[in-house]
Amino acid sequence: MPQEGIGRDRMIRALKDRLEPLEFVHAFWEAGAAAFDRVDIWSDLDLQIVCDDEMVEETLEEAREALESLGPIELAFRMPEPAWHGHSQVFWKLSGTSPFHVIDLCVVKRSAEDKFLEPEMHGRPNVFFDKAGLSEPAAFDMAAHRDALRKRLETLRTTFELFGRVMVEKEIHRGNGIEAMAYYHGATLRPLIEVLRMRHAPAQHKFHTRYVYYDFPDADIQRLERLFFVPDLAGLEERLAEAVSWFHEAAEAAEVSLAGVSGAP
Repeated sequence: MPQEGIGRDRMIRALKDRLEPLEFVHAFWEAGAAAFDRVDIWSDLDLQIVCDDEMVEETLEEAREALESLGPIELAFRMPEPAWHGHSQVFWKLSGTSPFHVIDLCVVKRSAEDKFLEPEMHGRPNVFFDKAGLSEPAAFDMAAHRDALRKRLETLRTTFELFGRVMVEKEIHRGNGIEAMAYYHGATLRPLIEVLRMRHAPAQHKFHTRYVYYDFPDADIQRLERLFFVPDLAGLEERLAEAVSWFHEAAEAAEVSLAGVSGAP
């Protein structure tokens, strides 16, 4: 069991008390597990702050000082910019806290269009304050998303035929177990999970293994666990054949689902 130490609530309260009075800070919420009502003792803190566009650095400094009022920051990492999402993101590990309670803090400019607020994809944030209605759910065009998924499915079917079996088999034949296993996870299992998501969780098709225990039926989870937990090279060859067969089965089901015939929410 992790040592609680300072605790999640104290860290959030310190940030809220410091940030809310600031005129250039407009909203503060927790996403991640909190947005799906799944916070437990292992959850980190996925936090978002919205501030005036020109006040990102000042906001980060205020947040850092708020946390350091509780204790020193023993580990820090700032995502190199421009980050893939276009925001400023830092990771802090505060001394005296559980090693699982890393603070993943994203500072978002007020003008940013994408604030990760589509409920279908990101859940509903736990809002600590919002002075300007900036945490309201964002529209999600599922019809357009399905069109994009249909095109993605066509691509996956082609690339799977090129790489999904062949890249793994050739390394098995060469006796290169490590390379075979790496290709198996990247070229076989990853596209398999993506097509499964197209049916069970289409809004989150890019999430790979994240949340599969919540998004997938128990039968699929049991089948995936068998495919992931490979004992040796001989077992890999057997599971590869099963994964390839399942990919084609899942792709057919995803096509039907995305056509709106059945299955997809």
